[in-house]
Amino acid sequence: MHPVYTSSVAKRDLIHNAVKNALIKDGWNITHDPYRIEYEEVKLYADMAAERPFAAEREGRKIVVEVKSFLNPSPIHDFEMALGQYNLYREFLLVIAPERKLYLAVSDTLEDNFFSGKAIQLIIQQQQLCLLLVNIANQEVTKWIS
Repeated sequence: MHPVYTSSVAKRDLIHNAVKNALIKDGWNITHDPYRIEYEEVKLYADMAAERPFAAEREGRKIVVEVKSFLNPSPIHDFEMALGQYNLYREFLLVIAPERKLYLAVSDTLEDNFFSGKAIQLIIQQQQLCLLLVNIANQEVTKWIS
């Protein structure tokens, strides 16, 4: 019998509420805060899940959002940690909730300062990383990258 591996519900990132409010302004309904990802002996927690109904369709879009503030002096270290967490969540979601698309939510100021670099763009493309860029001050979604 395997032991159960659980990540504790971590304290919220500094920009958590700004991202949540931006999603709500953008027409999303927050369904989970946090969102539990459970598969076999592993229990993890993504920051939130949301749904957005389509008027013309029966089923709307469903997403899971992992929020990262990128506050450490080394953004590459933050990116390494975020990417590892993102990939772990994405693999489990493909099995337990394939209807949900995973996004990494970050401040839109990182687009020009970090995410526009050629090396980082290579990783984003190769890993098929979905990003949600948020203007933190205005609490608004500025860009979806998927």
